Amino acid sequence: MKLLVTGGSGFIGRNLREGLAVDHAVVAPGHSDLDLLDEGAVCAFLREGQFDAVIHAATWNATRVSAKDTSLTLDRNLRMFFNLLRERKSFGRFIHFGSGAEYSREHWHAGMQEDEAGRHIPSDDYGLSKLVASRCGESLPGVTNLRLFGVFGPHEDWRIRFISSNACRGLFDQPIRIRQDRRFDFLHVDDVVAAVKGVLRSEAWEGTYNLCRGRGERLGVIVAMVLRALGKDLPVVISEPGEGPEYSGNNRRFLERMPAWRPSDLEAGVARQVAWLRERVDLLDPVLLETP
Repeated sequence: MKLLVTGGSGFIGRNLREGLAVDHAVVAPGHSDLDLLDEGAVCAFLREGQFDAVIHAATWNATRVSAKDTSLTLDRNLRMFFNLLRERKSFGRFIHFGSGAEYSREHWHAGMQEDEAGRHIPSDDYGLSKLVASRCGESLPGVTNLRLFGVFGPHEDWRIRFISSNACRGLFDQPIRIRQDRRFDFLHVDDVVAAVKGVLRSEAWEGTYNLCRGRGERLGVIVAMVLRALGKDLPVVISEPGEGPEYSGNNRRFLERMPAWRPSDLEAGVARQVAWLRERVDLLDPVLLETP
């Protein structure tokens, strides 16, 4: 199949680009080759490309350490999405990535189900942009919305992502840090790639599916996994007492459609990520790590 992967230089997109290229012809243009905010450019690119599927992983990545303007998150994410969606007759399948942020941070709980999204409107622009996109796409033929929760793995931003930032602290013998303990639904990015491969092999995948482990694990347990992978005994600093609300999704709908897919072992995934970072330790700078 000929695939267009947007956001190919980002965390999810880069892993998709590398993983899907084994079996498919993958086109992953950079911003200089395709500006997703340019309606005319997107139209021409899609009509000329004749893609069997478009996998939309690009986002306006206005994180705490990004130089991008956070006030543009809603506008930019929706413009990119709709510029692609309006040309869906020019290509085959459309796979879009949603987010657990669609459920509204203030109302997170264990095992959130797909149809709960929209009961509360997200207070942040990122969550709102993802909610609007999923709602607009999920009823259309050939459109699949895979709602992601806590994905981790190679190429993620080690400065701010929980598992990688703490692995980096450990590599430099700094204390491990948790803002507040809670249960969090983490999934290795290789499991996301495997799921996308399965969707591409299947027929008539439409609507929204939570793509997640289906249960949360305490952050305190996860940092213990990090320390075991490091082979170190370091102090763990928790900034706030108590336990925050769980952030996890119900993945039953996805498993019913793809029973052969199962999330990989979490501790093994954490160990692989620690090893990946250890091999690149010369590229890491502990000064850049944010304190949660």
